Amino acid sequence: MKLKNTHLKKIKEWFNKRKKLRNSLIILGSLLATLFIAINIIISIQDISELKQAVPQPTLIYDANNEVATKLASSKTEGVKKKDIPDIMVQAIVAVEDKEFFNHHGIYYSGIISAVFKNITAGEVVAGGSTITQQLAKNVFLTQDRTYSRKIKEYFLTKKIERTYTKDEIIEMYMNQIYFGEGAWGIKRAAKSYFDKDVKDLTISEAATIAGLIKAPSAYSPYKNFNKSIERRNVVLSLMKEQGYISDEQYNKEKESGLVLKRGVDDKYKGKYSQYVDYIVREAMDKYELTQNEILAGGYRIYTELDPKKQQAVEDVVNNDSYFKDSGSDQLMQTGVVLMNPKTGGVPALVGGRGPYQFLQFNHATQLKRQPGSTLKPLAVYVPALEQGYEVYDMLKDEPFNIKEYKPQNSDHTFHGDVTMYEAVAKSYNVSAVWLLEQIGLDKGLKSLERFGIPLVPEDRTYPIALGGMHVGTSPFVMAQAYSTFANDGVQVEAHAIREIQNAEGETLGKWYKKETRVTSEKISQKMTYLLKGVVEKGTGEKAKVNNVDTAGKTGTTQIVNGPSTGAKDSWFVGYTPDLVGAIWVGYDKTDSEHYVPGGSQITTTMFRDIMKKANANPAQKAFQLSLISEADYKKQLTTIEEEKRRKEEEKRRKEEKRRKEEEQQRKQEQQEWLDKVKEWIPSFW
Repeated sequence: MKLKNTHLKKIKEWFNKRKKLRNSLIILGSLLATLFIAINIIISIQDISELKQAVPQPTLIYDANNEVATKLASSKTEGVKKKDIPDIMVQAIVAVEDKEFFNHHGIYYSGIISAVFKNITAGEVVAGGSTITQQLAKNVFLTQDRTYSRKIKEYFLTKKIERTYTKDEIIEMYMNQIYFGEGAWGIKRAAKSYFDKDVKDLTISEAATIAGLIKAPSAYSPYKNFNKSIERRNVVLSLMKEQGYISDEQYNKEKESGLVLKRGVDDKYKGKYSQYVDYIVREAMDKYELTQNEILAGGYRIYTELDPKKQQAVEDVVNNDSYFKDSGSDQLMQTGVVLMNPKTGGVPALVGGRGPYQFLQFNHATQLKRQPGSTLKPLAVYVPALEQGYEVYDMLKDEPFNIKEYKPQNSDHTFHGDVTMYEAVAKSYNVSAVWLLEQIGLDKGLKSLERFGIPLVPEDRTYPIALGGMHVGTSPFVMAQAYSTFANDGVQVEAHAIREIQNAEGETLGKWYKKETRVTSEKISQKMTYLLKGVVEKGTGEKAKVNNVDTAGKTGTTQIVNGPSTGAKDSWFVGYTPDLVGAIWVGYDKTDSEHYVPGGSQITTTMFRDIMKKANANPAQKAFQLSLISEADYKKQLTTIEEEKRRKEEEKRRKEEKRRKEEEQQRKQEQQEWLDKVKEWIPSFW
């Protein structure tokens, strides 16, 4: 009886377990069904109505007066029908971007799993398994953020696209809106930009080259990196061979073929203020973390500090060959010019080079790295010296000396004895600058440079830094920002071109907020301005003088190794009026004995004067407000010192003249005595 009860109990337990399992399965099935329905509902409600009209919108650039100054990326996309796109072009893109495109339903799960493992390992979203359909959804509807929420949105949009359009329609839309670099949006523009061909006429090699650009248009551009582009093309050809789109014979032939480039359309970015716009694009990418594609295609409104009058003034001078009449025929003498408002940090004008323009080309105003020569002296030597108690009329040594086997020389190859700081700055004496840096301490000079925002490397920590002897160098943009400190009473405001960025709907994506740094005291800044006025009034920068407006600044040159003594590798002038700062560099990208800047700083000082005359014809403020110092007292002190110096020099000259006359008289007397002895000797001889 006991055995029977036990058996019944086990049967009952078994039925209970089956019941629980069945209930669990029912619940799970219900949940899955609900999830399936929910997913499909979410997919169905996705709005992709704009997809057919998805073309990049022009970005508008506004000037400082909130007027449209130029348009970026307008009218650059031309659509082409799938029937007019050769199979080889489609196959090249599918091979490199999404080999399972014609087989999956928008999502390639193996790729996602691989990306998930990479993301888990990295602890953040660093990789994606995006298909062509996903890329289309992302480029048209989403931001470029690598977040899980964006990937979820991308999933639903992708599924809706796949359910709404055929594969041919999807690949057509994708190829018409993707960016291929060099200002080419869409496959039609790409074929024209790189090969001056219609899409239907592209060869296998050309199709593979264009397909290889999608991943990184700038990095793989054959115009910028020809060899890298060839390597990328060959990768695409290899993938096409592996996936059966081309034969081994075709692969080997195309891999060894050359690549003939021909730009068939005008660059759509060759518009007004193109080099200023280049800087805007770079600033938007660096400071506001926007991608190049987003900036060019997002329909943004970018409000800037651009002043058309000032920008035109700079462009007029830079484009005037008479300033560069010694420019080599085989290599253009280059320049970089930046104007800056010292009170706001705004950049109203900027030009980064001469010659034919290419979108986002090298910018000599912002990307240059060259030794700044004597323009660094105020920052590295004279400001910290003034902070240590030196005065503008104090005497400095300008005589031969050796410091750690470094023997500074003046540009005129002479020494000037004891000189005032005012004279040393005005005449740009090198020896006295190095002597003064040794007196105050190298470390103080280096810390001063860091305060002014000058980037240093370990190799810069030597005494030649007093004369601008930097290992890497700096740019006109950095130097303009540093000198803006003097024009703003010791306060440096962060330099910028962009005030605000709005999306196509008028929503603010980014905005500039004023950032100020007290670099040195107001009084020290005014003392430095007084010294730098001397450079323009009585020193090496006289050609930079702007009539009827107070002007201050510093010249700078660097020597050519084994070059002519009258030429310079780099010519600089960094100066300012009460309300505008300007930094100018002139030189060659490749300097040698035949490519150098003649005449020291004559070119840059003259350019500065002429730019300022045009850019700032009616300045709000014409005189520096140096209320914390007495210019009259300084002038009196300096005049007294100079008079005393001249008196001593005159006394020294008179003594020297007296000594010379006495020596001459002594010599004549000795000569006469010798002649007298000869006369006495001759008769006795006969």
